[in-house]
Amino acid sequence: MSSEIPSDLSYTEAHEWVRRSGDGVVRVGITDHAQSQLGDVVFVQLPAVGDTLAAGDAMGEVESTKSVSDIYAPVGGEVVAVNDGLDAGPELVNSAPYGDGWIVEIRLAEGASLDGLLDAEAYRQLSDGA
Repeated sequence: MSSEIPSDLSYTEAHEWVRRSGDGVVRVGITDHAQSQLGDVVFVQLPAVGDTLAAGDAMGEVESTKSVSDIYAPVGGEVVAVNDGLDAGPELVNSAPYGDGWIVEIRLAEGASLDGLLDAEAYRQLSDGA
């Protein structure tokens, strides 16, 4: 069965999604495909607000009953918010990967863009082939 892949988001090959929220800030989470591969998420390690990331940096981990997976920054910038709700409810990553299970918000660095990310169709081809 195909995973849910909202068409209004951008995606990475490492299975993160990116939603523009205005003011040069993007919200980031892991995709439905990624959470289904992981299984039941039991812990999410988040970066700290104020951390500066380069695109591709490991910025946290998702721990499930099956494995531990790094979460990678899809864009460069500064962490301006983290989803504290995941401390008490890491399973939100499973139940609402595109909603309450978001992970961080990043203010894009000067010159950073989403141009290198995949659109929904390209991500669908990647995840269906995986």
